[in-house]
Amino acid sequence: MEMYENIYNSLLKVKEKNPLVHHITNYVTVNDCANIVLAIGGSPVMADDEREVEEMVSIASSLVINIGTLNGRTVQSMILAGKRANKLNIPVILDPVGVGATTYRTKVAKKLIEEVNFSVIRGNLSEIKNIAGIKVVTKGVDTSEIGDTSSKMEEEKEIAQQLSKKLNAVIAITGEVDCISSEDKSYYIANGHKILSKITGTGCMCSSLIGSFCGAESDYLMAAVAGIASMGIAGEIAYEKTKNLGIGSFKASLMDSIYNLDLNIYKERSKIY
Repeated sequence: MEMYENIYNSLLKVKEKNPLVHHITNYVTVNDCANIVLAIGGSPVMADDEREVEEMVSIASSLVINIGTLNGRTVQSMILAGKRANKLNIPVILDPVGVGATTYRTKVAKKLIEEVNFSVIRGNLSEIKNIAGIKVVTKGVDTSEIGDTSSKMEEEKEIAQQLSKKLNAVIAITGEVDCISSEDKSYYIANGHKILSKITGTGCMCSSLIGSFCGAESDYLMAAVAGIASMGIAGEIAYEKTKNLGIGSFKASLMDSIYNLDLNIYKERSKIY
């Protein structure tokens, strides 16, 4: 079966199951994450108080943890929810936004990984390098990585596969060309458009899409590929429809494009190898 067919089958599972995706995420992009989950066919919930997160995650299909706007109150909630999800075999996705930017952020990411077993960890190259213990300079919550594309792709594959083996998690490195890896298998995705970096939250939304697919698809490598490819393809379509308008129109069109994904779109546009 072709990869685009596998992705579409995963999308059908999402739409059929309507997975409840529990988020403990950042307040900058929480609304966008909720809406992207609805657009793909899932059901979002944004509960982050430690008095209810264990109960809430118990009825969820997946848990997305995003450290974009850290505070001491939600860190404990993340750990409680993550541990409860692990006990119930509910997949947990980590978006380590800006790890490496501050000592506190790096310490929290390390603690989360020590306390919780993650099914998928998605970040840019700078963030994943920091998770892997490779020293790198981080520019706020954005990557500072530049370099030759082909050599960087090989580097990403090696880092991702080694980290996947160490953490028993799918490692997804998103960028100009995305690299998604398990211990011994990697996929590259060349979909997307640079305008995605011009609006805040596209990385967070991508993690929410992965959470949606993980909530319906038992193959977490496929779920990560499906979520990231869907975001990239939708970005391309949205740009084509709004390139003479602006980023506000682009953002609205991005949601529409996620909502309207189908087999023909995946077949015509998927750039996965």
